[in-house]
Amino acid sequence: MDVQPPPLRTLDDFVRSSARFSFPDVRNLERWNNRIINNLLYYQTNYFVSFLGFLVLIGYFEPFQLCLGATVVTLLFLGFVWAAENKATVRRFRRNHPSLSLVAILGSSYLLLSVIGGVAVFLFGIAFPILVILIHASTRMRNLKNKLENKLESIGLKRTPMGLVLEALGLEQEAGS
Repeated sequence: MDVQPPPLRTLDDFVRSSARFSFPDVRNLERWNNRIINNLLYYQTNYFVSFLGFLVLIGYFEPFQLCLGATVVTLLFLGFVWAAENKATVRRFRRNHPSLSLVAILGSSYLLLSVIGGVAVFLFGIAFPILVILIHASTRMRNLKNKLENKLESIGLKRTPMGLVLEALGLEQEAGS
């Protein structure tokens, strides 16, 4: 079945007058989790647009820092993945060339510390929108249309990008309940 993003929900439904918000019951974690998952599914297009908007805004004010931070985080991540895949090689290199290994570690540490501002800007550009999305998903009360759309997603009549992400995280059973 084809994956189709849901429509962009109206601003009125997303945050304005018809939207109802309340603090979640922190004593009932299952119900709170259910609210978050269902809101993530229902408002996923709005959340994606909001996320891109925050990222563009951060990129507008700090474009070099954002790009530099993205590069450093990506390279460190790829380096970690590479090292995890080739542990024997990394161990052998460290044993055969301890001075060069030390220079590589110190050089990468210096690079990371010199661009930590860029990394912080990049991480803020990602973390802040995610925090806003989770706050909205936690406090937005569901309506009948939301529940119906999520039920269609959970029984497999519709497939959406957020549904696939939640499925990959092992949360597909909880969606729509």
